[in-house]
Amino acid sequence: MIKLRYSKKLFRRSSSKSSTASSSSSSSSSDGGDAGTGRGEIEWEVRPGGMLVQKRDRRGDVEVITVRVATGFSWHDVSIGATCTFGELKAVLSMATGLEPREQRLLFRGKEREDSDHLHMVGVRDKDKVLLLEDPALKDMKLRAALAAQAVQSPYQPFIKV
Repeated sequence: MIKLRYSKKLFRRSSSKSSTASSSSSSSSSDGGDAGTGRGEIEWEVRPGGMLVQKRDRRGDVEVITVRVATGFSWHDVSIGATCTFGELKAVLSMATGLEPREQRLLFRGKEREDSDHLHMVGVRDKDKVLLLEDPALKDMKLRAALAAQAVQSPYQPFIKV
């Protein structure tokens, strides 16, 4: 194990106006006891892999992004969490478009995305565009079912079609 010597001043943010004024007081507060008082101190944490990183805010706020979903000639602006999956986006879109989630195909940057892919991992950001297509296989099945239902409803078939 290697120990690195460092000065605590390396891990401290300082503004240009307070660096000269606080130079005499920095020697008295060099132990880092005022880390949470909002004076620009950075809090550090060691991750399980041993990497030293800046501590994240532990707020429960989820970043909400707006995604524009284009469906041919129309579009829908959908607000959703940045860490949601494409499957969850399909569920939200099913309320707006009337298509079931299994009937939808979502394309982002020219590639169809799986339901388990997370939006932030693929690179979807605020105001990005996602293309929604109806699954052609299911569309064909619906059309065949509608034609079969129409044929069953009328017992008489016309001989002459115009």
